[in-house]
Amino acid sequence: MMSNHTLVHGAGMSGGPASWTSWEWIMGGLIFALLILLYMVAAAISNRNYRNWPLHRYVCWVVGMLCIGLSLIGPLARLATTNFMIHMLGHLLLGMLGPLLIAFSAPMMLLLRSTPVPLARRITRLLKSKPAQIVAHPAAATLLNIGGLWVLYTTGLFMAMHHSLLLYIVVHFHVFAAGYLFTVSLLYVDVDPHRLSFQTRAIILMIAMAGHGILSKYIYAYPPDGVSSEQAELGGMLMYYGGDAIDLFLVYWLCMQWYKSVRPRPAASMLQTLD
Repeated sequence: MMSNHTLVHGAGMSGGPASWTSWEWIMGGLIFALLILLYMVAAAISNRNYRNWPLHRYVCWVVGMLCIGLSLIGPLARLATTNFMIHMLGHLLLGMLGPLLIAFSAPMMLLLRSTPVPLARRITRLLKSKPAQIVAHPAAATLLNIGGLWVLYTTGLFMAMHHSLLLYIVVHFHVFAAGYLFTVSLLYVDVDPHRLSFQTRAIILMIAMAGHGILSKYIYAYPPDGVSSEQAELGGMLMYYGGDAIDLFLVYWLCMQWYKSVRPRPAASMLQTLD
C-alpha cells in the first residue's frame, strides 16, 4: 500500500486544491458568492407576485453554500489532500450536510416562482418526465449516492482523482449531486411530482444508512490506496458517527411527515368538512 506521503505528493502535482493559485481560489469564492446573490435576486422577484419567501430558506441556502464552499475551496480543501480525516469532513459537508440544507432552501420551487410562466411550465414538464421520475426515485438516488461512495473508496478512483483535475471535479460534483438527489427523493421539502409512500422511503433510508455505515467500517479496516491505517481509522469513525448524526435528522423529518399525515383531524375541522 502507498504511504500517506505518496498521496500528498501526488495531490500537490495534480492541479487539485493543493496546487491552485491565489487567482483560482478567488474565482472559486466569487462563484459561490454569485450563487448566493442569484438566490437573493430570485427571491426578490418571487416576492413581487407571491407571499414573501421564508427567512429560514435564505439561511439554509447561505449556510448550505458555505458548507459546499468550505469542502471545495480554502484551507479545509487544501488540507483534505493531505489528511484523510479532513477529507472525510469535506465529504460530510459536500455530500450530506450541504445537500440537506440546500434541499430545505427549496431552490426548485423558487426557480418556478421567479421565472416567466412559459419557462416554468417547461421546467415542470421536464420534472414530470419519465427520465426524471427514474433518476429521482429514492432507490436510484441511493444507488448513485451510496454506490458511488463504495466505488470511490474501494477502487483506485480515490487515488486517481488526486492526479487529474477533471476527475477531481467530476467526483466532487457527483458527491454533491447524488447527495442532493438522495435527500430530496426522501424528504419532500421542495417540488417533487413523483411521490412515494412513507413505508417505501423509510425502507430505502434504512438500506442507505446501513450501506453508509458498513462502508465507514470497511474504510476503518481496509484503508483506501494512499491512506495510512491511522488516518483511515480516524476518517472511518468520523464518517460513521458524523453520517449517523445527519441521518438521525433525516429519520426525524421523515417520521414527522408520517405523523402529520396519519394523526387524527381535530373535531372542528371534521365538522367544517361535513358542513
